Amino acid sequence: MNPTLETSTRKVILSMLKTQGPLSVQDMAKQLGITEMAVRRHIHSMEKDDLLEAKLVRQAMGRPTSVYTLAPQADELFPKKYSQLTLDLLDELLEDEGQDKIERLFEGRQGKLEARYQSRMQAASLEDRVAELAHIQNENGYMVDWYRQGDDAYIFNEHNCPIAKVANTFQQACQCELSLFRNLLDAQVERTECLAKGANKCVYIIRQNK
Repeated sequence: MNPTLETSTRKVILSMLKTQGPLSVQDMAKQLGITEMAVRRHIHSMEKDDLLEAKLVRQAMGRPTSVYTLAPQADELFPKKYSQLTLDLLDELLEDEGQDKIERLFEGRQGKLEARYQSRMQAASLEDRVAELAHIQNENGYMVDWYRQGDDAYIFNEHNCPIAKVANTFQQACQCELSLFRNLLDAQVERTECLAKGANKCVYIIRQNK
């Protein structure tokens, strides 16, 4: 069987593990509203495809239970809008024209993204702008969720990075995204976790400009 997202339940399980981390069969069955036996059938299929990894976790009472996480191979099933060609071209540009050219290239990309999305970010309230930014990023494969924290902040999580391979090598991509968010939202934006630096998601804290 090819490791593809061929069934809706399989796709949901993979997405749950991507966004929530380790889960037990019981956790998945409860969230999906199906039997544990049905979940185990999907788990068995995905283990055969080398998409999942299991480990035993001790509990305060009773026997240890298995929890499941995504195997490295599963990451390829999620959106990745990059290719080795992109990295090769950036490496060539860096070698031939230096760091300043790379900086200008990413700044130019940021400007184009701002121009593309500015018309969608005209809402009066910051909350509405955050919601629209989440729509934009989800359209581009970032698997975003967000929520309000207290009276003056929003937490914005990106569970997938379609340009992760580029960002791992060229940190300008991450700085471009941070600046883009600040300009589109017209708000204070701080990044506290970053996929390119080894975190399991990118986390932004968003507040009104003072």
